[in-house]
Parts: sequence; structure tokens; C-alpha cells
Amino acid sequence: MTAACELCEESGGEILFRNEQLRVVLVADANYPGFCRVIWNAHVKEMTDLAIEDRSTLMRAVCQVEAALREVMQPEKINLACLGNMVPHLHWHLIPRFSDDAHFPHPVWAPAVRQTVDGVLSHRRALLPALRAAVTRHVSCAS
Repeated sequence: MTAACELCEESGGEILFRNEQLRVVLVADANYPGFCRVIWNAHVKEMTDLAIEDRSTLMRAVCQVEAALREVMQPEKINLACLGNMVPHLHWHLIPRFSDDAHFPHPVWAPAVRQTVDGVLSHRRALLPALRAAVTRHVSCAS
């Protein structure tokens, strides 16, 4: 663990899956229900810091979470991002995107271009129990 690394010290969200290598969390983002992260448990900064087998394990989990998001949330697009500029601990963001979301077609970190209708967000939040189950089902299965 590295001093002052929030992903070493905290879960990073509601844990949906965890094993020795990684965890999948649901991020509490009111504007983006279904926003997940796949976080490598050990403090590692870059993909190339991992052994090839571990890279494959991490990317398989990212793809499995993407499959769960597509199945339940049915977004128009999934954004995958591995930035780490603010938190240099290896993690992937998986963000379901819709043409009516606050930032579409721009990244969620850009200035908002609209307000998503509350009823639409409520409908998407209502899908979260099914998403939790789908992530568990997809990620806990073998490749």
C-alpha cells in the first residue's frame, strides 16, 4: 500500500465482486447510475506493471462488467477509461452512456451540456439491483 492512495485505503464504491486480485465496485454517481470501476487490489500504476496473465485477468473482468452493464442498463455506448491522473492506482471506469445524459456526447468529466430528466435517472437507478446480480453472475464465472 502506498501512503495516501484512496484506492488502497478505501473500497472505491459499493463492492459487487472481490477476489485476491481485483474488485468490482458500483460508484455512487447520481447522474450516472450503473457507473462501475474494476480496481486492481495491489497498488500498481500502469497496465505494464502487471504480469501478462494478470493483465488478461483484469481485462477479462472489465469485459465481463461491460457485458453485465449492456445486459441490464442497455446503454447506447459504454465508455471505458483507465486514467489514473488523480489516483495513480490501476483501475478502469465503465460508464453506461445515453444520448440524454448530462454530458453526451462528451466525456463525463467535461462540462455538462444538459440536465438529465429526473424520471429517466430514477428509472435507471431502479435497474441497479438487477445490475448487481448481473455483475456477480458475469464476473464470478470463468472466462
